[in-house]
Amino acid sequence: MAVWLTVPASWIGRAVLHLIHAVQTAQSRRRARFESRAVRGITLLREWLSPQQRQQLECFNHFEVIGCDSGKSYRIQHGVCQNVLELDGDGRPRIGWCFIPEGNLVPGDVMLAQKIALETDERGALAVAKQFLVPPLLPHVVAAT
Repeated sequence: MAVWLTVPASWIGRAVLHLIHAVQTAQSRRRARFESRAVRGITLLREWLSPQQRQQLECFNHFEVIGCDSGKSYRIQHGVCQNVLELDGDGRPRIGWCFIPEGNLVPGDVMLAQKIALETDERGALAVAKQFLVPPLLPHVVAAT
């Protein structure tokens, strides 16, 4: 013999609304934590940048570093992967490098680690990096640079 429980529909509706509210609250808290981590990461990065690099970051959302072993120039763009570009003698992207520290890090922390790696152990950083092709610049972009 089956026993049927009858629950008013309003109870189910309230339970569902409560569950939706709890999920939205958890998402908001997670987003706020990530945003504060991201702000702290960029703040720390800026503290480690030279005045020229800081200005590049503010104006162009990237900055340039010089490799300690080869003397090559690299552009570190805002991001966490495929954001390091090796530059040619004219300052144009030649080849891309992807290397990131382990862990779930925000962009500022990743960019700082990449800066330190290239400036203190360029060969070691590039030994673990993956290369990627950089699309050629369009003629109107080359003329502007």
